[in-house]
Amino acid sequence: MKIALCVKQVPDTNDIKWTENNTLQREGVESILNPFDAYAAEFALDIKDKLKNTEITVFTMGPNQAQDMLRKLLALGCDNAVLISDRKFAGADTYATGKTIAQAIKTSLPDFDLIICGQFAVDGDTAQTGPCIASFLDIAQVTYVKELVNIDNKSIEVTRELDDGTERVKATYPVLLCKLQDDFEPSRPLINGIKEALKKEIRICDLNCLGLEPENVGLKGSPTYVSKAFRNMSSHNAQKYELSTEESVKLLDEKIKSVEVKNA
Repeated sequence: MKIALCVKQVPDTNDIKWTENNTLQREGVESILNPFDAYAAEFALDIKDKLKNTEITVFTMGPNQAQDMLRKLLALGCDNAVLISDRKFAGADTYATGKTIAQAIKTSLPDFDLIICGQFAVDGDTAQTGPCIASFLDIAQVTYVKELVNIDNKSIEVTRELDDGTERVKATYPVLLCKLQDDFEPSRPLINGIKEALKKEIRICDLNCLGLEPENVGLKGSPTYVSKAFRNMSSHNAQKYELSTEESVKLLDEKIKSVEVKNA
């Protein structure tokens, strides 16, 4: 079993900076592993525990500093790491990002069985990159994955979370999964894992390595453009009440009526 684990480094929420093109500045900014991707990694490592001869290759697109994040995932038990990095990739939207990562997987792991991504990225929350990768590779995809039910060398069965309940899905390889967050705390690397990770080589894939044209990647290859970006600032003033049930109902009714009068 060969797994491509796609992860993303996102800016720390307290250290967000914007470029002149209204894209997030990533180089030189304090970053963390996207929380959804931490659970995608746990999902991949769980599969590795269940299936012999499973190999996990981690892919990420970003600046050179993303190597630190990749080494942490190698320390957890992932086998290989690929950093997709080139200044020409900067400013990519989800379409251009999906195309670039898909090409990197084709180049570095052409015989993959399974691709695992986090369902969302906290810096964009679009949930589009995973499906874009599947589309460019022309493979099936299962989104909103919650739990692993069963897996063997021919297929995987999972539950997916929907608005009106859950669904069990069985898919044959190759397939891409988008993983939701779980309720448990993600694993942390042990000292022996950290030592082994430091010995491993991280492969760097640039534009020439992937064989893509400059006009098809990064900002130039992005059909969408962010016209304005800003930090959301809440103006709500919270009020706390210690009331009985009856008093709470009365107060809530008064508040609703006052809002209706203002909007009339």
